[in-house]
Amino acid sequence: MFRKVTTSFVAAAALTAASNGAMAAETINVGLCVSWPGYAMLEIAQQKGLAEGYEINSVIFDDPLGGHAALAAGQIDIYECTGDYTPLAIERGTGVVNVALANPSYGVDHIILAPGVTAENIEGQSIGAPQAYIGQLQMGVWLDSIHVPFDSVEWVNLLADEAVGPMLSGDLAAAYLYEPWITKVLDNLPGATSAADTGEDWMLKTGIFTDVIYMNGDFVANRRAAALDMLKARFEAVGWWNANTEEGNQLMSDFLRWPLADVESVIGTNGKYLQGGIYMYDFNESAQLCGAMEGEPPFGIGNGSIEKVITTINEYWVRIGLMTEVQDASKGVDCSLMEELVEAGYSQSLAAH
Repeated sequence: MFRKVTTSFVAAAALTAASNGAMAAETINVGLCVSWPGYAMLEIAQQKGLAEGYEINSVIFDDPLGGHAALAAGQIDIYECTGDYTPLAIERGTGVVNVALANPSYGVDHIILAPGVTAENIEGQSIGAPQAYIGQLQMGVWLDSIHVPFDSVEWVNLLADEAVGPMLSGDLAAAYLYEPWITKVLDNLPGATSAADTGEDWMLKTGIFTDVIYMNGDFVANRRAAALDMLKARFEAVGWWNANTEEGNQLMSDFLRWPLADVESVIGTNGKYLQGGIYMYDFNESAQLCGAMEGEPPFGIGNGSIEKVITTINEYWVRIGLMTEVQDASKGVDCSLMEELVEAGYSQSLAAH
């Protein structure tokens, strides 16, 4: 699908340049690891003209690991996804870097239990969670909190939409789900319950359940001006959405092919957050998490905590058995783009309306 979209765009761009006698815009290839409102900001930047001189080509993968492979190979330049892959990228030497924390889950991610399943009887049963993704991380954190050994359950590698059927048919004791899949299960499976969600204070404070902005390392090194412009454009789009939330949500609905109500059930209608959904960091909050700007970011995570967040994720991957050792988190982070924008005087602080 990516090749077809890119080929079509390149052909169209060439025809436009030829007919207008103008220089073609610089193409930036952006990946969304799944169809998700929080990942759509660069598409808004493209549609609202917030990235002048660039043509942003957005591709939805609905395959987080496949998207990471495309980013490492240079097929895409920027990738919006969850931050839990960062330690794996370091271990595998992909050259991919995490340039900013974009938005934490603010209660949209849940662990849902089948009827009759409790912390006391879940051992030995099958649980659904996508491998090397936020779902497996949250499931591991929850199992840890109820003192259930990670190897005492059978892990089944399923994305949230893939887990709905097995939950309804009784093949899974528990699953990682987010909206709209939570509602579909709870409404159609009497007795199913939510055991934990990422809006709980103790989960928020870890900072580990967060979406991030990844960039290909060569893109940052060799097309640095474009990398800076794209990072700024992404936050400019957040600002535009804050001021034009109703229109912005409709743009996301059209782009993602989601019902508008489903978009609003994730990202809200106040231009900043939805409790039970996600919380959109503004530029200043994200810069604080990088340690590029003074001040305290939300939820008690701490200024300059981005590497600590990645290390905590890495420690869980080792315990779950996905990795064998804790990597140097600094090798997977590049906050220099944020620092350069701060030094240039860029600032953005947004409030809910």
